[in-house]
Amino acid sequence: MKQTRRALIVCAVGLITAFSVNAGSGEIVFSEFKLDNGLHVILHEDSSTPIVTVAVMYNVGSKNEQPDRTGFAHFFEHLMFEGTKNIPRGEYAKFVERAGGTLNANTSADRTYYYQTLPSNQLELGLWLESERMLHASVDSIGIATQKQVVIEEKKQSYDNRPYGTILIETMSRAFTEHPYRWTTIGDPEHIMAAKDEEFEQFYNTFYVPDNAVLVVAGDINPDEAKKLVAKYYSDIPAGKGKIYRPDIVEPPLKGEVRDTIFDNIQVPLVLQAYRIPAMNSRDYYAIDMLGTLLSGGQSSRFYRELVDNRQLALDVASFPLGFNEPSVNFTLAFANMGVDPQELEAAMESEIRKVQDELIGEREFQKLKNKFENDVIRGNYKIAERAHNLATAYTYFGDASLINRELEQYMAVTREDIQRVARDYFTPGNRVVLYYLPKQN
Repeated sequence: MKQTRRALIVCAVGLITAFSVNAGSGEIVFSEFKLDNGLHVILHEDSSTPIVTVAVMYNVGSKNEQPDRTGFAHFFEHLMFEGTKNIPRGEYAKFVERAGGTLNANTSADRTYYYQTLPSNQLELGLWLESERMLHASVDSIGIATQKQVVIEEKKQSYDNRPYGTILIETMSRAFTEHPYRWTTIGDPEHIMAAKDEEFEQFYNTFYVPDNAVLVVAGDINPDEAKKLVAKYYSDIPAGKGKIYRPDIVEPPLKGEVRDTIFDNIQVPLVLQAYRIPAMNSRDYYAIDMLGTLLSGGQSSRFYRELVDNRQLALDVASFPLGFNEPSVNFTLAFANMGVDPQELEAAMESEIRKVQDELIGEREFQKLKNKFENDVIRGNYKIAERAHNLATAYTYFGDASLINRELEQYMAVTREDIQRVARDYFTPGNRVVLYYLPKQN
């Protein structure tokens, strides 16, 4: 069952070392500048390891799509590896691999992220590759036709034919009725198949422009030399010409609890509660994140002790927020033990939540919670690639890369009273979607 839980979390929806910090303050040191075309650049020097991460985050995700053309942002995550004007089809990744590096990309509702980690003497290669993707990507009929089939197959394997694979799709479509968070990044394959080549070209020309991106160069670099290389490969890329679509839709409150049953090709029933919550970087978000860990963070958590160990109602449990930069949801779920009625399991989940609502958590339990988050925040910036991602996210979501240095402060500012309050304010029946995933009847 632990594999099932990990698969779910991946669908939804990653030690202290000598990285470049200010010795007095513990802050991650970085510099920023902007090119005339609007490209925002962040440089972070860390010479402890001879590697460098070159990353570009575009401020486009599935929320920037139109309701009848969903899945475009994720589609481009694939298409951008097809090749460019100067890179033959299918050769993009080989440039990185031959240089001893790795690369990948991912898409969320809010952004699309491309990154590669290379030996530091290959910095210029990494910068050239990402500039090619920004300026000369092959958005043509051959690549589009190829990736249409890839995306359709991915939906079948990762969503349609995977146990519990439709959780995000089923939940978000009920938790949101107006905001584009109501569809997931995979989108609707029929929309992708129906789209014409010129629609993909328009999407690329609109969103894959320097003034809609942040470039992060992190690792074993000389900042002055890196700045010259950035100017060499990016300064001549023209800024976007059209207006970038930013949805301004405010999702109305739920009009009461939404409850449904999904029959799936599974053996173990699942009880899922999705509570509407505020956006990332809000005060309440940090408290909700800590509440989720209190409930399900490890075998000493409240859900695990009571539902798994003591009463043996569940095989595994989880509670975590989907961190979006607009109001989102918190998933609270449990996999039922053999022969357990899902209603009994749900009642036990609600009982544990009520305990948090009715009584302040103890000082010792709270200190343990704070210690875990302090460790997690530090570990979250352990690797150079992680720092690059966190810097890009802070800038893209909130226009402030320095938030990377204030995340721990935000968690440490949460009080026991805050945790109790968010449990009372958000974890209520009228603010949630409840789904029972049950085995299909033969």
